[in-house]
Amino acid sequence: MARITRRQALTGAAAPLLVKSRTAFGSQASSAVSFGIIGTGGRGRFVGRLMTQDPRARLAAICDIRPERIDAAQTEIPGADKVKSYRDMKDLLARADIDAVLIATPVYLHPEHFEIAAAAGKHIYIEKPAGVDVAGVKRLLRAAERLGPSKTVGFGFQQRFSPEYLAAEKMIRSGQLGEMTLMISYWIWGGSAFTPAPGPNVRPTDEMERIRQWGRWKDTCGDFIVEQDCHGVDILNWFALAHPEKAYGDGGRYRRTAGDNSDHVNVSYIYPGGLRGWLLGTQLPPRAYWDVKEQFFGTQGVIEVARSYYSWQEAGKNKATRVDSKREITVDAVEAFFKSIADKKPFSMVKDAADSTLTSILGRMAVELRREVSWDEMMRGG
Repeated sequence: MARITRRQALTGAAAPLLVKSRTAFGSQASSAVSFGIIGTGGRGRFVGRLMTQDPRARLAAICDIRPERIDAAQTEIPGADKVKSYRDMKDLLARADIDAVLIATPVYLHPEHFEIAAAAGKHIYIEKPAGVDVAGVKRLLRAAERLGPSKTVGFGFQQRFSPEYLAAEKMIRSGQLGEMTLMISYWIWGGSAFTPAPGPNVRPTDEMERIRQWGRWKDTCGDFIVEQDCHGVDILNWFALAHPEKAYGDGGRYRRTAGDNSDHVNVSYIYPGGLRGWLLGTQLPPRAYWDVKEQFFGTQGVIEVARSYYSWQEAGKNKATRVDSKREITVDAVEAFFKSIADKKPFSMVKDAADSTLTSILGRMAVELRREVSWDEMMRGG
């Protein structure tokens, strides 16, 4: 199984727009990629809906341990009410007629669920991140090694398939930015720091309650820098073509009342050659305010990129050139996943996804320990 290259990603992202008619793909439904959904929470239902619109794909089953989530999926995902539903993912994975799975379960379960799906020999699209700690990421990496070269592994780092991100990345590779001197990721996401716990703020004592509350606690979500801000550090790693060698930072918990997560971080990553990458992440602004983007500064200009646009400002010029996105970028990731399976040209995002998850964990450690932490020290701890 080959690691996905920038050229492969560019090719995948150039696939035709999704259409609802299966005839647009020019094949019978029986030849479509049969897929199941494991985890029908909000993200599973969102990505699952997009997958049912791909003419290369056919929904075959859904699975969730929570019956109310099954009911929601059968209401919101086209065709989900007509396929078999499961409470145990192993029963779904035992079906030989299912080619691929979407895994959108709580983050702390990603390594285990990936391992089970890999053992079943399925193509896998799994939501980010790769785990909540180093041990979990290593477990996922070991499972991926056993998967074999014929299977596609996609992760929910969908920016890597966005035409806008790919255009910005191409500008950097072509030298248009000049020498890159600084990278900044902004994850300013309002509202959740002020969300009160709907009851006593106590750590869950049984597995079902852990699943219900997974987003509140560091041992089940990894903290917001791992669960959410991993998107931004993934872009820093991608554009730098490396993971950082060390990190230091500041942050913690200022106003959050539920769970034990932080609500603000400021991390400086040091990449090979001395290149700096900064992550500014917070959930302290008021609800409905957000500012999510990345900036790349070079000797010849500045590139700014987000899910809805990218812009380029040449050194010495007063105005930037902006290009807006044409659609939700998760569509591009879904298209690339099913196209690679249908074309029998598998790719794997495992190494990149693991590195970006570990980069987020490195930043979390630096904030918690209040000192510089090296990549090697982090990896030894797992």
